[in-house]
Formats: sequence, structure tokens, C-alpha cells
Amino acid sequence: MPIAGFVITFREALEAALIVGIVAAYLRKVGCPEATRYLILGAASAAGVSVVFAWILQAAYGGLVGAYESLFEGLTALTAAGFLTYMIFWMTRNARKYKGELERKLDLALTSGQLLGVAAIAFVAVFREGIETVLFLTAIFFIDPSGTSLGILLGLGAVSIVAVAIVKGSYRLNLHVFFKYTSMILLVFAAGLASFASHELAETAETLGFDIGIFGEHAFDVNIAPNNIFHEDGALGSLLSTLFGYTLSPEWIRLAVYLGYWVIIGGYLLLAYRTSSTKSVRPA
Repeated sequence: MPIAGFVITFREALEAALIVGIVAAYLRKVGCPEATRYLILGAASAAGVSVVFAWILQAAYGGLVGAYESLFEGLTALTAAGFLTYMIFWMTRNARKYKGELERKLDLALTSGQLLGVAAIAFVAVFREGIETVLFLTAIFFIDPSGTSLGILLGLGAVSIVAVAIVKGSYRLNLHVFFKYTSMILLVFAAGLASFASHELAETAETLGFDIGIFGEHAFDVNIAPNNIFHEDGALGSLLSTLFGYTLSPEWIRLAVYLGYWVIIGGYLLLAYRTSSTKSVRPA
């Protein structure tokens, strides 16, 4: 669980740090260092609100049992998958132009004297990633609170180090390439979350007495020893299960959702970036 907490926290915090780093670098470039405190204010406020949201979510989750617990886990995973899917679409549409749009928003805020606009940009960037992180970590936190907490701290520490480099060199960063490969990582996470959500919602339906037929039956069941690293409780299996929805005995509905997500969203992503690459090499 420390590894899972680290990977999730690092990936989400890195994206927030990237945006904040770009803003900080641009403010320094245009000679407006006084706006940096508004940048810090926005980022810190978003982090605080995310912590409050996490506390509320954990308190609500801890009081649920039976069908309500699986329903909560299913809806949380489905919401997180929805967030990730939206980000995949957003990145494919804005990968090339995002940096320019961000700079135009900053120029508008600075020239009009609305420095709170700088704080708003930082708030939205950090809050979005904070909410996603909270949704991802909710379930694994209750499985291993101390290990997950350690992973979160390590992830934040690693991002803090990387953030320094981002602030110094982000103005030269190729955001198109960053968004392209980040969206691929999000695709893997989202597919696992969507399949896990279908499993939990199917479990909820069966607990409440609904018959979902063949969709609730196992598509296959791989029987390996619990001490095997590929077992869902093993060192590697537990990590793969937490991050990617890995399971040795998926129900048909879980398998269908997982493969369907890859075909539909993965196909869209492949087509979008192939089209983008074709346009980039087309002669003027």
C-alpha cells in the first residue's frame, strides 16, 4: 500500500505542480513577482479544501457496512473514473494550446489588476488533482491506513523535489508530449477504476436481492497460492489490483467494462493522437 499511495499521490500532485510551476515561471518571466503570493494562496487554499473533503469522505465511508459500503466504493470508483475520462478528453483537445491559453489568462489577470485571478488559476489546478487523489485513495486507506499515509508523504516529498526543477525549467517543457503520455497513464488507471466500480455495483445489486444473471458469474478463476507475488494479496498483485483493477477472478460484467473501456476510450485516444501527429508533420 505504501507503493500504491506513493504512485497515485505522485502522479496527481505532479500534474498540479506542473501547472503551478508554469504559472510561477511565467510570472517571473514577465517581471511580476508580487503576484506569486496569490499563486501560493490559491494552491494552499485548494490543498486545504481537498484535505477537508478527504476527512468528510473518510468519515462517511467508515460508518457504512454491507451493501451500502460496496455501493459507496462503487460510486466513488465510478466518479474517479469519470474524472479521469474527462481529463483524457481534455488533454487530447488542449495538449498543444494549453500553455498559450494559460498565459493569456495570466496576461488578462495581470493587465486588469485582478491578481485574484492568479489565485483562481492555481486553486482550480490543485483542487482538481486533490479531489481525484482523495477519490483514488479512499478505499486503500481503510485497508492500510499507516502504509497509505506513508506512501502519500513520500509522494508529496518526491513531487516537492521535482517541483523545484519544474519552476526552473517548465517554460521549456513540451506540454504536448507531457499530456500525451500522461493521458496514456490515466487511461490505464481509469479502465481499472471503471471495472472495479462495475464489480462493486454488481455486488451491491446481488446483496440487495437483484439477479444480474450471467454478468455476476466469474468469467474465469485463476487459482494460485496466497504467497505468490501475483496473488491479489501478494506484493505485486496487491499493487496491480489497487492501481489497475487487476483480479484473478473477474465477473463477466467487470471483464466487459474493462475491455469495453479500452476499446472505446483507448480507440479514441489512439485516433486523436494519430490525427494530431499527422497534422503536425503536414507541410504548410
